Amino acid sequence: MPAPALDLLSGDAQTFLSKVWASHVHLHRADPGDLTGLLSLDDVDTLLTSSAIRTPSIRIAQDGAVLPESSYTRGATLAGKPLSGLVDSRKALALFAGGATIVLQGLHRYWPPITRLIAELEVELGHPCQANAYLTPPGAQGFAVHSDSHDVFVFQTAGSKQWEVHGTEGAEDILLEPGVSMYLPTGTPHAARAQDTVSLHVTVGINQLTWRGLLERTLAGVVASVPDEHLPAGYLEDPSALTDELGRRLGALATHIGHIDTSAAVEAEVRRFLTSRSPRLAGGLHDVLTLESIDDQTRLRRRPGHPCVLIARGDRLDVLLGDRSIDVPGWLRPALEDLRARTELVPGDLAGLLDPQSRLVLCRRLVREGLLEVVR
Repeated sequence: MPAPALDLLSGDAQTFLSKVWASHVHLHRADPGDLTGLLSLDDVDTLLTSSAIRTPSIRIAQDGAVLPESSYTRGATLAGKPLSGLVDSRKALALFAGGATIVLQGLHRYWPPITRLIAELEVELGHPCQANAYLTPPGAQGFAVHSDSHDVFVFQTAGSKQWEVHGTEGAEDILLEPGVSMYLPTGTPHAARAQDTVSLHVTVGINQLTWRGLLERTLAGVVASVPDEHLPAGYLEDPSALTDELGRRLGALATHIGHIDTSAAVEAEVRRFLTSRSPRLAGGLHDVLTLESIDDQTRLRRRPGHPCVLIARGDRLDVLLGDRSIDVPGWLRPALEDLRARTELVPGDLAGLLDPQSRLVLCRRLVREGLLEVVR
């Protein structure tokens, strides 16, 4: 079974979270096959030449500048309706041969291995993630020294690339090869240049959630409760009239803030995140077709990257599944806790917790909701 996403990219998830996260550059060398299998040159060839990939899923850059879409796209029709922004593979490959870097944007939305990686990473980190891939011809440099407004993981899947990474002690040269991944915290200046062969690397962007954002969301209800009344006319001539009243209102606001239920605020943040991820239902068609035939011996598997967080609500449970929540009776909690701890199961494994009909109803619903998939 593949390693969890954060272990794969960092070497050890717990060490990364406790000692590396948001603090310093980190390098890890994995089994090359574990990373190259996520996106190969053949995969990129298929996307460029044998699919209907369109902008903005692709952009092309050269000499530090993004090229106009018209230089590598064309129009077409589908069912009599016009399509724009379709990649013209001949134009794109000609630009690449001339030294341009091809960027596959939002790869997590349409390339299944990267989709699974991002789904797992989001659950492990608790932060939204995305992925782009960069195909660079030999000896070329896509972008000059720059820094990103978010953390990134970078890993090489073909060729090699020389990275110039700037830290507190100056610039450091780091060679990325297949199997090597690198973590760069927000704001780390860097640039990269391909070596003697073509280079393909994937950049995972971590669109980190921040304390400021959490505080803004937590305080939004308190601020919204303040009456949206006019400021007194004439305060420019007599600012004290505004100063005294502002102090009174800030005091009242501070009292409200002091009574905020922080546990409820954190629960709301967890609920917000774990109901707003993109649906990830690879194989879902087969699951729908086999749903009614599921019995006590049907092998089921937790879908990778799908959370299952239980929040009590009176005698009911909210089950947070990533892109949605479902409402179930509270007496299902022991069975759901048992299921959460498993990677694979058959409904019969829940025999000590649920009667035959109840466990089949539960498992079929969780397959329909996407938490479980039928093992084929």
